[in-house]
Amino acid sequence: MNKKSRRETGLEMIKEVYAGDVEVPEKGLAFIDVMLEQLFAELWTRETLSMRDKRILLLGIIAEKGEPATFKIQVKASLKRGEMNSEEARELLLFIAQYAGYPRAASLIGPIEEAIAEAGCDVQ
Repeated sequence: MNKKSRRETGLEMIKEVYAGDVEVPEKGLAFIDVMLEQLFAELWTRETLSMRDKRILLLGIIAEKGEPATFKIQVKASLKRGEMNSEEARELLLFIAQYAGYPRAASLIGPIEEAIAEAGCDVQ
């Protein structure tokens, strides 16, 4: 894959991964170029793990790192893409609390609820 097609593949994949919610600057910084060409063109396009599997793994990592804003972005994209529903998103917190701790999981309640509301897919 040449450099231009890797960037284009990365741009297409980042739009798919984030359900069109993430804007990438036209003129890339080296960081953005590498992210698009490696992370999105190379890793996210691999098919061994499903998009849902990758997302759940990523949500666990982000939760453990204590990144509520990034967690919200990922949950919202997952909901919009139909990878999980609101009940499953909320269920993640119960599992995360056991492994990452209750304070960490509790800090994600707000971001999950905001993501569910913004994605318009609340099911109670």
